[in-house]
Amino acid sequence: MKKLLLGLIISALLVYLSFRGIDKKALWEALRRMDYYYILGTFFILFLMQLVRSVRWGFLLAPLQPISQRVLFAITSVGFLAIAIIPARVGELARPYLITKKSEIPMSSALATIFSERLLDSITVLILLAIAILVTPLPSWLVKSGIFVLSFTVITVTAIIFVYVKRELVFHRLLSGKNPARGRWERLIRVIERFVEGFKIVTDLRGLALAGILSLLFWVLDIFSIYLLLKAFHLQLPLIAAVVIMLILLVGIVIPTAPGFIGNWHFSCVIGLSLFGVPKADALSFAIVYHFVSMALIVGLGLVFLPSYAFRWGEIKNSMRG
Repeated sequence: MKKLLLGLIISALLVYLSFRGIDKKALWEALRRMDYYYILGTFFILFLMQLVRSVRWGFLLAPLQPISQRVLFAITSVGFLAIAIIPARVGELARPYLITKKSEIPMSSALATIFSERLLDSITVLILLAIAILVTPLPSWLVKSGIFVLSFTVITVTAIIFVYVKRELVFHRLLSGKNPARGRWERLIRVIERFVEGFKIVTDLRGLALAGILSLLFWVLDIFSIYLLLKAFHLQLPLIAAVVIMLILLVGIVIPTAPGFIGNWHFSCVIGLSLFGVPKADALSFAIVYHFVSMALIVGLGLVFLPSYAFRWGEIKNSMRG
């Protein structure tokens, strides 16, 4: 409850900052002049991104158990609905939980595949950030954020590979009869062991490479969805502007806010477009439509599959213990 209240307060503040000083007539005029054909194109690309996301997840899950794409797309859709409507990104647990209901994959192993996704995303986005740094000046805080993510990603990937390769030795020692903590910690160690097993993709170089290619495709599609929407508002900006907006938005949505990323999404877009001299009214009109189209797709797809893939928070909580 406290996290939700804090999120609502932050959202309200960011909405206020986004609308502060806005010429309402200019905002309405920008919305009135937008080209709906480009918006339909953006919507289609966002749908393709959801499909790419589910296919990539399939490659990460395959070493544990192959899952049909029909099931993966449905669970991905419901999972991202949960992320959008449940505060503090608790909805991230919905996908691994739902996959356990349709397979023999343990919850902790499924959770590891979600973690693998995030690492692939981080690596891809860092590559795009490096390109952006070479092409256009960026705010120092954005560059510093990239350096922090790079450091975290390198350390995490190194640790995962080491623990996975040495897992038999590590868990044998932890679970040996000579270990005095065995009785007290055996259940937790088993959960951790299954979590580490979820990184089995590191042994499948072909699958890992394909997942990496799909990650690159996903973020390239994201860039083009933003670029198309810029065209919808007749903003004649270079492609690198879409890259910068995407990067700033990724930093912005990390901030815990109200469900649906209300406030931080809009404020991030306004900041990104201001770097290219776009008037605030035009930038906010872009942010409003971009947020609406993105959430409409996520909520729409999620509601389509939710009746067959419903879940309760209490069930997810219990599954984390096993």
